[in-house]
Amino acid sequence: MKYKKYPSLRLRLALMFAFTSAVLFALMGFYIFNALDKEIAHRDDILLLGRIDRIENIIKDNNNIEILKSQPKIYSNMLENKENALWIINQSGEILIEVNPEKLSAPIISELKPPALFTTLGAHPARVAWGRISSGDSSVFIVASKLLAAREQMMAAYRWNLVLAWLVGVLLAFAVGWEVVRRGLSPLHRLSRQAEAINPQRLALRLDEEQQPQELQTLTAALNLMLARLEEGYAKLSQFSEDLAHEMRTPLNNLMIQNQLALSQPRTFQDYEQLLDSQQEEYERLARMIDNMLFLARAEKQAAVLRLESIDLEQLAQQLAGYFVGMAQERGMRIEIVAQGHLHADMGLTRRALANLLANAIRYGQAHSTITLRCDFAAPQWLDITVLNQGPAIEEPHLSRIFDRFYRCDASRSHPDDSGGLGLAIVHSIMRMHGGSVLVSSSRTGTQFTLRFPR
Repeated sequence: MKYKKYPSLRLRLALMFAFTSAVLFALMGFYIFNALDKEIAHRDDILLLGRIDRIENIIKDNNNIEILKSQPKIYSNMLENKENALWIINQSGEILIEVNPEKLSAPIISELKPPALFTTLGAHPARVAWGRISSGDSSVFIVASKLLAAREQMMAAYRWNLVLAWLVGVLLAFAVGWEVVRRGLSPLHRLSRQAEAINPQRLALRLDEEQQPQELQTLTAALNLMLARLEEGYAKLSQFSEDLAHEMRTPLNNLMIQNQLALSQPRTFQDYEQLLDSQQEEYERLARMIDNMLFLARAEKQAAVLRLESIDLEQLAQQLAGYFVGMAQERGMRIEIVAQGHLHADMGLTRRALANLLANAIRYGQAHSTITLRCDFAAPQWLDITVLNQGPAIEEPHLSRIFDRFYRCDASRSHPDDSGGLGLAIVHSIMRMHGGSVLVSSSRTGTQFTLRFPR
């Protein structure tokens, strides 16, 4: 049989760890990148506004723009690099002072409107700051500009560095997750090795719960319970095979011995007739045993179907009493019926369970005593049908095994027409099929079997 292959738990957990780390790293990188971009833009704006303020102070100190026009190096040194530009323009639009290394287009005075900071687009995006100052009877405009190309290149390089760091971080997270999961799953590997050591010859072994982490202790306990049930079932199966071989060996040996004796010397027709009559009993015993075993095998299946119907308990009890009256009279026993009402159950199986209990009561009860079949409706959750016989008590060690297959309290008291030690096992299976139970109690006054049906 081919099973669908699934990714290993270790791989899935490592991938989940890496995916979670990738999302966190991406969010952190996005936050850091945007924070840095805003911080650089803010500092550039402060720098541009500072230049406007310094130019205004210089103009106020000299109080004559003509003097300043003769000293252009002052402004070139102030701008520091080619990315910056400066214009001083009078109110008629004439450029008084221009420091423009990149030959940018001169600003138009009529387009200078609040706010004092703005960004220009086009072939050379730039950040522009401007201010207006009165000089005598006229006003001049101071315009400072800084190209954004260098900043964008720097941020693009920083972006790629973040992407590379993100990729390396995700790979490291996967590697770390792979190793962490490997170490975290090591208790499962130990548990697997312990389980591999258990086989049919070593079912008594159990998984060590104390060495497992808390998350696996419940699973380990459940597995140990399962192993205990398997050990119990395997022991019962072994015992059943042994008991079955023993039960079948006796009638088969009897048949073989009888045939060997019959063939050892010539026999008359009457002798062979007696031989066949004797063997017929053994054949019937084997047939009953096989029928009972087949019934138990079918009853073990969960799919066994019950034919539920309403049963008149008084009528059923009277029928059973009439059937067993001859067998009871042989031992001087009497069957007393205290039954009434109705039961919703399988008629055939209920009759068989009660018949097995009555047959046992007659075989093993005290001679010249009374067997009582009684129904009890006192409990609201269930209905009890009780079979009580007088006789010697069943010892406590036998009560726990009395419903096992082929089990007899006293093998020497077996009868040729009994169920071969399967009668009470059949009763137990019938009650389990109905979702009920069978109870037994025994004392010096007698033994009582109770069939407890759910209502």
